[in-house]
Amino acid sequence: MSIETEQKTPALPRLVVVISGRGRNLQAIIQAIDAGELNAEIALVISNRADAPGMQIARLAGLNCVCIEASGFRHREDFDRALAARISAARPDWVVLAGFMRILSQAFVERFDGKLVNIHPSLLPRYKGLNTHERALSNGDTRHGASVHFVTPDLDDGPLIRQGSIAVAADDTPETLAERVMAEVEQRLYPAALAELVAGRVFFKDGVVWRDQRLQEHCPHDHYDRLALS
Repeated sequence: MSIETEQKTPALPRLVVVISGRGRNLQAIIQAIDAGELNAEIALVISNRADAPGMQIARLAGLNCVCIEASGFRHREDFDRALAARISAARPDWVVLAGFMRILSQAFVERFDGKLVNIHPSLLPRYKGLNTHERALSNGDTRHGASVHFVTPDLDDGPLIRQGSIAVAADDTPETLAERVMAEVEQRLYPAALAELVAGRVFFKDGVVWRDQRLQEHCPHDHYDRLALS
């Protein structure tokens, strides 16, 4: 008598994507998954705004989505606890902030330490916070771009994962520069960074981001070098 062993398909890494607005980076992540460029699944999309256009993108893609508005809570910490509980219930491997326009509490960040990532529209450490495109133009920068980083309690100060940039045009305005950074950098950069993270090619250890530098798959030992950013 033979016993057939059913082989189960390994579970895909689970992403929870948190948004506040248009959802253009969410759309790029969805497209990367559909194209086979990002080996993951979006377990849940959460917005803190019921009218966020990104929620419609999530619904059209058939994704689970929920809105948790801060106006329903008396204190910031209460909102953060509710948000953290809903994220945890989705059992994420990675929590992906994609245009989430709230500063998160230290308790929230520490709860998801090492698996909470964000994309910021500047070449960090330059221009933390808001109005990054205006500040780049005001300072006469010749290049401007975006950074994917691990989230730490300090605003836009976490270790970098990847950066990308474009040349600033002589006729750029804050609006045109923002659009070009989004379309030419962010929507390519975030899925690529997430693909490295879910594959284990980049990881955060001892306060440092490390990148897998193996040149051959048959290499008997994993060899990692510190992440170098161009």
